[in-house]
Amino acid sequence: MKILHKADLDLNLVAVFDALIREQSVSRAADELGMSQSAMSHALKRLRSFFDDPLFVKTGEGMKPTPRASALAPSVLSVMGTIRSDLLVNTRFDAAKAKRVFSLCMTDMGELVFLPPLIDALREQAPGCSIRTLQLPPKQIFAALESGNVDLAIGSLHAIPPGLFQQQLFTHPFVTIVNRRNLRIGPTLTEDMFFEMQHIVVSLAEKADQYYDGVIDEYGRARRIFLTTPHFLAVPLLIAQNMDLIATVPRELGRIFSEYKAIRIVDTPLQLPRFALRQHWHPRFHHDEANSWLRHLVKGIFESYPE
Repeated sequence: MKILHKADLDLNLVAVFDALIREQSVSRAADELGMSQSAMSHALKRLRSFFDDPLFVKTGEGMKPTPRASALAPSVLSVMGTIRSDLLVNTRFDAAKAKRVFSLCMTDMGELVFLPPLIDALREQAPGCSIRTLQLPPKQIFAALESGNVDLAIGSLHAIPPGLFQQQLFTHPFVTIVNRRNLRIGPTLTEDMFFEMQHIVVSLAEKADQYYDGVIDEYGRARRIFLTTPHFLAVPLLIAQNMDLIATVPRELGRIFSEYKAIRIVDTPLQLPRFALRQHWHPRFHHDEANSWLRHLVKGIFESYPE
């Protein structure tokens, strides 16, 4: 501690750095820590002075960390994660009185499926809490959960990082969405026509050929993939404007997409396994009361989700 005093490092600044690296916004970091924006700016000035580095630079996409800040981030996130999970583990979490941000890693598909009922439940049971969503590359999910930067990863992780806890929420079959104006496709889609049509596929992995609906490619017939995208929300819009394109998606997502007037659902003419959606968390936060409360809330909402 003498070293820390001599170096004039206020340990409260570690929490400030932690909030800034996660929120990348002075105002949001201030809100999270219950500080005024001027106090947060002053704290950032002290951090810059101590490390002799700008640390966070204002850009069009928020306050981005400098290389020095990025190098410090893993240590700071680890320290703050330990404080939250170990030192504060006995702190009772009262959802009705709590004021905190729950961070969820999910795709844009996850936002469409999970957020509406979750928002309703959170407003009713934890009105002082809010939600932040992130979409991360698969290789970054473990570190984000381990550090506490993300509370839960919700959805379908094809390559689940070893060491994470997981819990299945529900399963759905796949369906195929088509353009309503495509008169070649009647009430049903034949297998031959399915493979003749041009497909849009979603790939969330670094390798472009690792598709979200990759089980189709295990069927033994090659399909005609016209477009690969990392965005689920682009799929119905593209099909609406290109009547010869089709896509295969989980049924609940297809139901939401069918609300577009140009889109309709047909059964996928293949025997495909059901699509499982799960929540994932790091063992460090398994006994954390806030994390446990959130997991039980999510499980309660979706364990009886319409099959």
